[in-house]
Amino acid sequence: MPDSMEAVRRLLDLRYRSRPEDLPPALAEVAPLLDAESVTVLLVDYEQISLWPLQGTAVGALAREVDGTLAGHSFTTAQTTHDDCCLWLPLLHGAERLGVLEVWFKTEPDATQRRDLRVIASLVAELIASRRFYGDAVERTRRRLPMQLAAEIIWSQLPPLTFSANGALVTAVLEPCYDVGGDAFDYAANGDVVHIALFDTVGHGISASALTTLTLNTYRNARRSGLNLPDTYRSIDKWIKAQYAGSFVTAVMAELDTRTGVYRRIAAGHPAELHLRGGKPMAGLPTPTALPLGLGHMLPRPPGVSELLLEPGDTLMLYTDGITEARSAEGELFGVDRLSSFIIEELTKGSPAETMRKLIHKIVSYENGELRDDATAALVQWHPEIKR
Repeated sequence: MPDSMEAVRRLLDLRYRSRPEDLPPALAEVAPLLDAESVTVLLVDYEQISLWPLQGTAVGALAREVDGTLAGHSFTTAQTTHDDCCLWLPLLHGAERLGVLEVWFKTEPDATQRRDLRVIASLVAELIASRRFYGDAVERTRRRLPMQLAAEIIWSQLPPLTFSANGALVTAVLEPCYDVGGDAFDYAANGDVVHIALFDTVGHGISASALTTLTLNTYRNARRSGLNLPDTYRSIDKWIKAQYAGSFVTAVMAELDTRTGVYRRIAAGHPAELHLRGGKPMAGLPTPTALPLGLGHMLPRPPGVSELLLEPGDTLMLYTDGITEARSAEGELFGVDRLSSFIIEELTKGSPAETMRKLIHKIVSYENGELRDDATAALVQWHPEIKR
């Protein structure tokens, strides 16, 4: 006899004393309470290519490709998919896509079972998100190649790839996953303001990741201290000059007022973001409005702040030059026009997060699998009618 509430109670016990790898055997124990043969957590890898059984899962569980499988369809659409006696349910922590929950039954599940499993999937996602920092099982599952130290340093400091609240959505990508060192992104929602930043540090490897670390944390310190954009720029510029004289970081640092749609930003030696409206590219904001961070002391005038009034549904695309300067085998740049066309087309097919997943795969493919530079992008959308 199914007893979904007992399954929930047992899983909730994992909140207090458990490691990430304790989740798979716990799910195996509660499977009969759900009238299921098996319940398996499949987590997406860093490259967002495949879904892999969480470490601690019994031998025999299979990985699933994201593209071309029902499990992958559940991940990409954030919707439940099924095939006779199997359900795949998205594991979502907020708007962040962690993977899917694969549930096998002896007979096709009814509507009540499907409803209860959506609750179970939500609970499992929360358990993964809350327990992942108490062990390495989640990280080991998601890594399909050894991660270089510079990339380890950067990834450990980044927020989740996707965030959505109060009418705003931010979703980002970073490549190469296992060897990045100079790029980073950040965001935060404080009251009605969403803060977004993208950084591109000169150089690569450990030295670049150290400079990126300083930049990222100085940015957060300034933001949490309540500094405005110009003073945030000055603070980061001062610390880079003091600690890494001669080095620099290009950046876009922005604020979006989710009540009014006013977008304000400083472009510190960085490419202008794309502005898309109704499936069409709009005129870009001026760039740069300031020298790269670390070189700002060379100009006496304060950093310039550009302002743009968004309309509901507008999309902004921030990117580093590793995106637009990707080269084909024939030496042709990927370019801004191709980037704009790609984003516009893909947004008509799927979610912003899925658009970004496809973008980074497109860039890697464009450079024949070997990126010459870090490639990072962040997409921002304003939907004031959506309040959560």
